[in-house]
Amino acid sequence: MAVSIILPPSSLSLWRTKKLIYSTQIRFRIMSSASKSHPQSVASSAVYQVPGLDSHEMDSTADKPFERYSSNTAKRNGKGVSIVWFRNDLRVLDNEALFKAWVSSQAVLPVYCIDPRLFQTTYYFGFPKTGALRAQFIIECLADLKKNLMKKGLNLLIQHGKPEDILPSLAKAFGAHTVKLTKPSYLHTAHFQDYSAQVYAHKETCSEELQVERSVARGLRQVVLSPAQGNSSRSSSTHSPKLQLIWGSTLYHLDDLPFSVGSLPDSVEAKCTIRGCIRLPTSLGPPASVDDWGIIPSVVKGMRFLGGETAALSRDLLKIYKETRNGMLGPDYSTKFSPWLASGSLSPRFIYEEVKRYEKERLANDSTYWVLFELIWRDYFRFISIKYGNSLFHLGGPRKVEKRWHQDQKLFETWRNGCTGYPLIDANMKELSASGFMSNRGRQIVCSFLVRDMGIDWRMGAEWFETCLLDYDPCSNYGNWTYGAGVGNDPREDRYFSIPKQAQTYDPDGEHVAFWVPELLPLPKEKRNFPGKSYIEQVVPLKFGSSNKHHSQRSKYGGRHSGLGNR
Repeated sequence: MAVSIILPPSSLSLWRTKKLIYSTQIRFRIMSSASKSHPQSVASSAVYQVPGLDSHEMDSTADKPFERYSSNTAKRNGKGVSIVWFRNDLRVLDNEALFKAWVSSQAVLPVYCIDPRLFQTTYYFGFPKTGALRAQFIIECLADLKKNLMKKGLNLLIQHGKPEDILPSLAKAFGAHTVKLTKPSYLHTAHFQDYSAQVYAHKETCSEELQVERSVARGLRQVVLSPAQGNSSRSSSTHSPKLQLIWGSTLYHLDDLPFSVGSLPDSVEAKCTIRGCIRLPTSLGPPASVDDWGIIPSVVKGMRFLGGETAALSRDLLKIYKETRNGMLGPDYSTKFSPWLASGSLSPRFIYEEVKRYEKERLANDSTYWVLFELIWRDYFRFISIKYGNSLFHLGGPRKVEKRWHQDQKLFETWRNGCTGYPLIDANMKELSASGFMSNRGRQIVCSFLVRDMGIDWRMGAEWFETCLLDYDPCSNYGNWTYGAGVGNDPREDRYFSIPKQAQTYDPDGEHVAFWVPELLPLPKEKRNFPGKSYIEQVVPLKFGSSNKHHSQRSKYGGRHSGLGNR
């Protein structure tokens, strides 16, 4: 099925940079609706959408949390126009930047910048930074964000270009202004006081995103607003708009940690309070006056994950999560919240509150425990990215490990294309290319195979994941890869996964490999993972062969330390 990204003529050049956003033929063999009750069975060829609801059902499901998380007590206390710069927070529910902009203004201008740098190449090996599948997912997130903002009386301005060029121009044009605000009892706003900040956004942690933040702040400082533009009667002096960055991407707030980020321990500790979700008013209008709100690039649909906050709010799998979290096949083997968390379409605090509501109204079980545990790991990698900075992307990792890896391109391509001769590896890599997703277990297995059996530079794998994953975010992706390659902050180094043992444990009937490598389907179930000469030749021997002796050194940790890689 062809996936094409169709853009306005004026912006085509941005998205075609070095042909990184492209039309590609992608075959999807996803579980048919008939297989929902038997997720481990090999199903007929069909496209399965996650979530498996039609648009009316999703809207109806999402309306309920929007109602639960609305407030009738929030009051505005500002003048002029405030700008909300949407980044990786493509949601309305529990969006503190949006709320603060609304409170401090008379009108809000939501903006999303389609930054051409998102479609350039990865740092070391020149892969596309954003593959076609994730681009489509983001586009769907934008369309849903626009729809949900319009329900609240706003809209979404789509601009093509760099934020540091676009946002200062908008601030100048709209002359946005905010006034001194009191501290409402329902806000955790220790620093929410006398701001002349007109641009609100959620803060990021990694170097490329931080550089964009600095560039935007620098551009705003060069904008001079007169008192007339700012609608200020209190001062005759000119002033410049400011960028107000808000922490809102984690379960635990950065300011609430019981230690400094520099003293972050090498294990997960949950010893601080989780703040409540921000309650927004039913209406956020009126919108800023804009003649042309821009258009969202359209796509030819052909993927199973539907982007957007509405789709994210339609997932409810807590009752079966623990039993399926190490599964490898089917629509329901995990919560699959991670693509929406990565795009910011879903708030981790919202998941936390919904889990607690589930436990109160139904029951607390292993599933609810593990969902929260994985959210904590996701936080952990975000804080790790602050503590260790760019060493997260270096060959030796945070521990500066000196180890020899090679960068054999042809060998790497056998891994990337799913042609290694090992069905379990090949099936997972084909699934990644076709769907933009891979199970938690699969990610650990293919990482171990690349760095330990093939001896290839782990950064090649991390950058290919950056290209393909719907749920890519730099903190979780590179944090998990440094961990899996033995160069992360965890000193335990034996992370080897025995391919035969993993296949016997997690795909005993070969249904996963037969699903993604259909030439294995005619073989007896016990032969699908061990096809011998019935399959392509193995490109490398296994480091430990078929021995079970070494595989389990990490098994008791392997399913846990995932940083919400696919939850």
